Amino acid sequence: MLFRVSLEIPVHHIFRNLLADSASLNRKADPVPHLLRSITPEILGEIRQRFSHIDHCPQQGPRIFFENAGGALTLRSVVEVSNKHAAIPDNQGRDNPGSKELSRIIAKAKDDMRWFMNAPDGQFFVGESGTELLFRLISAACLGVSHGSIVIGSTLEHPATRSACDRWAKIARHTYIVAPHDDVTGAIGAAAYGDVVTSDTRVATIVHTSPVTGMGVDVAAIAAEIRKVSPACFIIVDGIQHAAHGQIDLASYDVDAYVVSPYKVFSRHGYGLAWISDRFSELPHDSLLGGPSDNWEMGTRDTGAYATLSAVADYFEWLGGEVSDATDKRAKFVAAGKAIHAQERALTDAMIFGTGNLQGLADMENVHIVGGAVNPAREGLVSLYVDGVPSIDVVARLNAQGIRTHLRKDDHYSGNILTPLGLKSCVRVSMCHYNSTHEVAQFLAVMKSIAQGF
Repeated sequence: MLFRVSLEIPVHHIFRNLLADSASLNRKADPVPHLLRSITPEILGEIRQRFSHIDHCPQQGPRIFFENAGGALTLRSVVEVSNKHAAIPDNQGRDNPGSKELSRIIAKAKDDMRWFMNAPDGQFFVGESGTELLFRLISAACLGVSHGSIVIGSTLEHPATRSACDRWAKIARHTYIVAPHDDVTGAIGAAAYGDVVTSDTRVATIVHTSPVTGMGVDVAAIAAEIRKVSPACFIIVDGIQHAAHGQIDLASYDVDAYVVSPYKVFSRHGYGLAWISDRFSELPHDSLLGGPSDNWEMGTRDTGAYATLSAVADYFEWLGGEVSDATDKRAKFVAAGKAIHAQERALTDAMIFGTGNLQGLADMENVHIVGGAVNPAREGLVSLYVDGVPSIDVVARLNAQGIRTHLRKDDHYSGNILTPLGLKSCVRVSMCHYNSTHEVAQFLAVMKSIAQGF
């Protein structure tokens, strides 16, 4: 059931994620910068200058981009390094200066990701897409444990993990069990995993943030709940929706794999990024005969893809320096993540509760918010529906006014969320830290006319 009143969520649950972010590259407490500042209008202006098509679509013309969950805007620096590397004919692994430079760029990108995600060990590698990487990791985990094991996940997850678990659990003769998420909050907690985990559980999947409800989950708490019962379980996290929010701390999660789709975190399409633990690296996997046993790369790598990861890391580091006095590299990433979270919370609060003299969604008649109006797990996304107006028409009317949103239907992508709520579809409005309150105000003005039936 959906409702629009405040949810009573225990304070310890609200702050659990903050307490979990406690490890750096040497597994000590993350450096917390002093003088943390919010994203001021001046900083926001600088941020927006760093992104391509921030307020203009090449086909549509002027527009507001509230479709970030489908793929965030691209950094100008990413476009520049992509163009540069697209023209380079050399491959890695050759004895020439060009080849050696490509190898250096790849090594630097992996090191940048180690700092960005706070990964003291394990390895990073790229693949075709985030979905492809999740399938590859889940298949390796399922085939790498004894027959008759238990594989667990949740109904909150994207079909990338649920489909892979369903397929490979059958092939490996395991039992796949899915924990139900909370329909009211649009999230899932550790207790739900605790209800399904057993000592025979050998593979588990977690979605860090739902791409439909926009709610984040406490990965560290869920992983701890799993490991209490099955310490050797391989835990794989879908971080695709979460990564753009800038708060990843692998050292504190105690998981074995984490997957990101870079096009959702200010880079470009065409590849995915995975991190796996040293333990996971040792699992049997697809590789070339006679090649290094711990190599998970498939074929010649796209150096340009790796170079864009460094461009993304540079952006987060720059932002962290703008919103804090941090000098430590990791501290800048932490500061950037906190500033992004605060900015996105301000945007969603303005959208839900209003800004200036404009009424918020929570006070508009006929408008309903998935997950409730007050939900501390929300990460830059509001999904809604309007009584009497099909969601497809709401999306079309917003788009006619230059406001880009997205329709989610009860199909294989979103039916796991919408069907239990009795919904055929909803409107997903997804923001990023480069969006402004002024853009939210324009959205609310149009939504009011839609809700009133004009």
